[in-house]
Amino acid sequence: MAALDSARILVTGASGLIGRALLPTLQSRGFQVVRLVRHPPSTDDQIAWDPFQPLTPDTVSGFHSVVHLAGETVVGQWTESKKTKIRDSRVIGTRNLSTALAKATVRPRVLIAASAVGYYGDRGDEALREDSSSGSGFLAEVCREWEAASQPVADAGIRVLHMRTGVALSSEGGALQKMLPPFRMGVGGVLGSGKQWMSWIHIQDLVGAIHHMLKTDLLHGPVNMTAPKPVTNAVFTKTLGTVLSRPTIFPVPAVVAKLAFGQMAEEVLLASQRAEPEKLISSGYPFQYTDLSKALESLLGK
Repeated sequence: MAALDSARILVTGASGLIGRALLPTLQSRGFQVVRLVRHPPSTDDQIAWDPFQPLTPDTVSGFHSVVHLAGETVVGQWTESKKTKIRDSRVIGTRNLSTALAKATVRPRVLIAASAVGYYGDRGDEALREDSSSGSGFLAEVCREWEAASQPVADAGIRVLHMRTGVALSSEGGALQKMLPPFRMGVGGVLGSGKQWMSWIHIQDLVGAIHHMLKTDLLHGPVNMTAPKPVTNAVFTKTLGTVLSRPTIFPVPAVVAKLAFGQMAEEVLLASQRAEPEKLISSGYPFQYTDLSKALESLLGK
């Protein structure tokens, strides 16, 4: 079998926030990266796929590893149509990919598949580790089905990891980019009560943890992709304001957030998940950013 540092690796969702940060680091470490894309291939390193249609096993045969990041964004009003897209893009896409990988002539050694801390639901101050139960709500249901959809791969004896990712902090997009305009104008503030826990992770640690999982054969199953020190929304708000040297005196009441974003506000903005990365810590992953202030300073050039 090819050595890990010169192996072929298959990636879905490569154009997303995590994919854009991950791909250059894979290539710099000697991986030959091939992307599954939803448009006609324009280069030799692309393979066309439709997540809603079965894949032929030959299409995904011969890869050392697979990193599966594809899925409809959860940002926006959760109409019934939007919720269907959120669920189906994850569950059907993962099931079709997993079924093909399980039947491939040359199967991968590992599938690293996206999931989210939304798996745990709204849990208040409870410390959430990988063996914590799933919660209630739409996102928790989606995450359970999302993770279960990779079962064909596990049944085929392939190592599977589910990345239960928190708020990925990046200067290139995602939640932080959406927060910055009001905060820079001095009109940022606490969301709802501010007591809800935010499980965050610096994008460099998220990418670093993926490399760690590729190399560390003992890791399997769910992995909380979060920094060791989650914070409440109130602490996050104050810290971001301090880093930007801006006041944070304009709170957004829960009722206003719900009027603006509906169910998404309840399950994403106002829900509390105090996730702890027990598996990453116990397996020896060396976090670069455990302090929120230092993480934000690095991203914002302070």
